[in-house]
Amino acid sequence: MPNGTLEHINITVSDPDRSARLLQQLCGWHERWRGPSQLGGWTIHVGGEHDYIAVYTHSSPVPRFTKGQPLNHVGLVVDDLDAAEAVVKDAGLIPFNHADYEPGKRFYFFDWDGIEFEIVSYAVAAK
Repeated sequence: MPNGTLEHINITVSDPDRSARLLQQLCGWHERWRGPSQLGGWTIHVGGEHDYIAVYTHSSPVPRFTKGQPLNHVGLVVDDLDAAEAVVKDAGLIPFNHADYEPGKRFYFFDWDGIEFEIVSYAVAAK
């Protein structure tokens, strides 16, 4: 059986610079690449050395989808949940659905385009 890892996801956003800044502040990531998309539009890759999120925009307005259509949420692991929540609040976004259950502690937020993110920390569960 093959073994796999997630290399990247690609999300459509209305302002890739704004979304890239949030992801960098939230996860301590860096910008890996930016440039024109092969399909038109603009893309910024933000992440670590082996994985990233591509934030993409195109010339037509970004549609807002109903939650779960086509994406439920993007889950990100952080080592400091309180610091991550402060980043979200400083960006003018609203954390909600705080929960503490195995295997970690978490909260959720919607970004400016209605994409839901789950921010989880397993570090707090290990204490």
